Amino acid sequence: MKRVISVRKRALAANDERAGSLRERFAAAGTLVVNLISSPGSGKTSLLEATVRRLDPGLRCAVLEGDVATQRDAERIRAAGAPAHQILTGGACHLDARQIVTGLEEAGFTDLDILFIENVGNLICPTSYDLGEDFKVALLSVTEGDDKPFKYPAIFSRAEVTVVTKIDLLAHVAFDLPAVEEQVRTLNPSARIVRTSATTGEGIDRWCSLLTERLRAKGAATA
Repeated sequence: MKRVISVRKRALAANDERAGSLRERFAAAGTLVVNLISSPGSGKTSLLEATVRRLDPGLRCAVLEGDVATQRDAERIRAAGAPAHQILTGGACHLDARQIVTGLEEAGFTDLDILFIENVGNLICPTSYDLGEDFKVALLSVTEGDDKPFKYPAIFSRAEVTVVTKIDLLAHVAFDLPAVEEQVRTLNPSARIVRTSATTGEGIDRWCSLLTERLRAKGAATA
């Protein structure tokens, strides 16, 4: 057991060092970096499709897609109008900073205003890995059940933003939205909660306003 703990600590320390270098790189470029984390099927890609279509077209955005297999999510983002590069983990349940460095080299993204990182679908493993992002976003769809924040407290306590997705389906599922928001605020009193539907467009403007607000704040901080 001590050996496993020691190896994990070394792996995380090496990851954190790379993430620190990435954060310096993103700060110098003025790029806002958003790490999206959720269970599979929560709607990360659908949210990103709606986002790149709704954001100011003058903003230069790109997406790094993390999946175990297939190029499907990257293809969807490109069809929505934004550059995307797929990172295939080959079975790993999360992205790490090394993969982000390699993915950026392969993608050749330059002069970005916003970089979205769509992590592998998992509410546990991605939480521990710093990718040099400005903030983490936890997504929770109304089809997943309303007990997720307290069942998976690490991500909901660390995510600066929680996006509740698929709210157009609220009338068809048993999902206590006020209770979920109370759980999130218990775990992270400063968290911002955004209700969205990529299908109807509800909440997408608010989500995009949050992103542009954070981008302006980063620009002011690094000026």
